[in-house]
Amino acid sequence: MKKRVKGRTFGRKRDPRKALLVSVARALVIAERIQTTEAKAKEVAPLVEKMITKAKKGDLHARRQLISILGVANTKKLIEEIAPRYKDRAGGYTSIVKIGKRNSDSASMAVLSLVI
Repeated sequence: MKKRVKGRTFGRKRDPRKALLVSVARALVIAERIQTTEAKAKEVAPLVEKMITKAKKGDLHARRQLISILGVANTKKLIEEIAPRYKDRAGGYTSIVKIGKRNSDSASMAVLSLVI
């Protein structure tokens, strides 16, 4: 019997899938607005929201956790530029806007962006 399993696999094993999600999260932190498939956007949005919540704390432990995922430069940007924007906001830092199908393979596309 098929059970409900949380998350998407994207046709990859665990490590390549984790690398994909981290790469999309890094791109979102750098550009603050990216165009990707709808499935990737829905999978990455909660991860980025958790990262922003950690960045809002800004203590040493949170900084070290973020550096292990994002790297030094991206963590610095997240803590010093992005997190202060959301200091009074309790959550919902990202938005997903569907933009239709991709021509080549008809994948559903979406714009994932940080809320202003």
